[in-house]
Amino acid sequence: MATSRTDPLTLEVVELIGTVVARYYEEYEQAAAQHALTGAQARVLGLLSLDPLPMRRIAQKLKCEPSNITGIVDRLEARGLVERRPDPADRRVKLAVPTDEGRATARRLRESLDFAREPLGELSETERTLLRDLLKRMLGEDVTGGPGPTGQASPGV
Repeated sequence: MATSRTDPLTLEVVELIGTVVARYYEEYEQAAAQHALTGAQARVLGLLSLDPLPMRRIAQKLKCEPSNITGIVDRLEARGLVERRPDPADRRVKLAVPTDEGRATARRLRESLDFAREPLGELSETERTLLRDLLKRMLGEDVTGGPGPTGQASPGV
């Protein structure tokens, strides 16, 4: 049986998600400022610390125009946090790659974000797994069959 999109519980969940997102971004902006970065610069640096990427792919992941990413990467490069390198798979493509200082800054930035991490730490592993799977399902991602945090397959939700 489908639930109405305007039932009180759905509206409350939507409001709570919005509050969580707003608080996360507020804390992220404050943490970025402590490292003399804008929120956008911090997000790009955090993304690159996971995997070097071409500008177009960064723009896709952050859902913005590639021209915006070029300016952000230019400023990160001027600070010595990122450098551009040819993609070994296609030398016509330039990858944005964090420097050692860029990776260290991204790590310090992640470590300073307590808003989401502390409350999540109070949830059991089962509760965190369920929350992860529900969020993935909301985003249209497959949650069945993938390894969970213990290496076991996650239950379908």
